[in-house]
Amino acid sequence: MSPSARPQAADAPGPVLLHRADGVVTITLNRPRRKNAMTLESWNLLREGLAGVRLVEDRVVVLTGAGEDFCAGADLTADDGDGPALANMDVVNDAVLALQRCPVPTIARVDGVAVGAGMNMALGCDFVLASDRARFSEIFIRRGLSVDFGGAWVLPRLVGLQKAKELVLLGDIVSAAEARSLGLVNRMVPAVELDAAVGQLAARLQANPPIAASLSKRLLNDSFERALVQALDAEASSQSINLSLDDAREAFDAFRDKREPRFQGR
Repeated sequence: MSPSARPQAADAPGPVLLHRADGVVTITLNRPRRKNAMTLESWNLLREGLAGVRLVEDRVVVLTGAGEDFCAGADLTADDGDGPALANMDVVNDAVLALQRCPVPTIARVDGVAVGAGMNMALGCDFVLASDRARFSEIFIRRGLSVDFGGAWVLPRLVGLQKAKELVLLGDIVSAAEARSLGLVNRMVPAVELDAAVGQLAARLQANPPIAASLSKRLLNDSFERALVQALDAEASSQSINLSLDDAREAFDAFRDKREPRFQGR
């Protein structure tokens, strides 16, 4: 992550910031004094930022929080008007779908707390990189709420139904080390190494053939809803697209010439 894209230490204009550089889109939740807790405005801006990601031009998204925390979930003290609760949840759910449908790989850079919707936002990303001081919790039950931001969908897929029930119905705080052992976190590093680890992973993802990566991500995301024969048909269709592209020929040429390929997304 470039220095200009790193999380800011104090509140600055805009509760969600977006920065583009060299194919990396960094989306920063920017309410550090509130541990980046989300308001309706924040959810809308997050959705807009994710919906604006464009395949090939953009290669990877990094989702992070300003200051020393990722996200404390929804800001229950925010004045979000007197609209119906169900309508407000539609705003949240639109952000969930935008994250799920993002055509490029997504990385959650998690430092400090990732609780409630903040935890599920991180888990909704394709990769979760956490500092050793990160803490996770499905804290909803302690607030008199049921799980949201897709937690009921993503958790059983990651840890199984029984462990998902434990995390949701007890609402315990989970350390980064425990989250790593459960498979919720791809990699845990000391806090001072988090930016470097995210940058290294982003660089690897940037170097991938973008269309092949996007198609692979979609195949995996859809796999739980498909029978094997449907999955095979989808794989065949995707592979026919890849084989028609210059990137596949570039991969073959690079292998033959014993060099690293340079993928252009065409």
